[in-house]
Amino acid sequence: MIDIHTHILPGLDDGAANWDETLNMARAAVSEGITTIIATPHHANGFYNNLAVEVAQHTLRINEQLIAAGVPIAIMPGQEIRVHDDLLEAWYREELLSLAGSNYVLIEMPSSRIPREMSELIHELQIMKLKPIIAHPERNAEIAKHPERLAALVEEGALAQVTTHSLLGGFGRRIEQAAWSLCKSGLIHIVSSDAHHLERRGFRMREAYDVIRERMGEQWESYFLNNARCVVEDKPFGSIPAIEPSSEGALSRFLSYFYSR
Repeated sequence: MIDIHTHILPGLDDGAANWDETLNMARAAVSEGITTIIATPHHANGFYNNLAVEVAQHTLRINEQLIAAGVPIAIMPGQEIRVHDDLLEAWYREELLSLAGSNYVLIEMPSSRIPREMSELIHELQIMKLKPIIAHPERNAEIAKHPERLAALVEEGALAQVTTHSLLGGFGRRIEQAAWSLCKSGLIHIVSSDAHHLERRGFRMREAYDVIRERMGEQWESYFLNNARCVVEDKPFGSIPAIEPSSEGALSRFLSYFYSR
């Protein structure tokens, strides 16, 4: 398995605090069957900046330490980039990282709303040949209430990543329901842990994929697994599996319409 959204680098944000926590997280990831992790420390979220060169240097050092410790896992550099006014200029200043050197970038919205500039940002990133992945949209209050607004962003070219803890009820029943609704509506393209700490917010990747296979079928499990691999290999995502009819009315009809276009 490949996890594209983690906070495993020590001392950079609210994730692993030190090398020991990073080491424990890496060992736990290996035990779940994770072979590759993209480190995505927060950027421009109001607390942390973590410029590209700093993240790359930290990632190199941690890989060296993990090799010395005999932990068979690869850490690749990335960022969780908060939507902000200076984002595009920051890219040209080489302050930002894509995921594992690919054309995919992980974008975080505020938890309360969809920024007004989101559609324009998606458009501009695509002009730059970048593919925006929206981090944990199920935890965005506006999307939870109006999932068709995420559907509109996806139609404009965005991709979306759900968090394992959301699927497994770790953030409460409301977010769990939103996460599964978005998955079953075909609005989620990739599953990741957003792991911060081994005990408080670990990976739970294997557990989440097992539940996905049980509730949605092997084709969806394979779809999500393959898309994570496509990020690292910088390849296009696979074709979305067939969406089962549901009772979600207008949203289902809307999704069926634009996915069949």
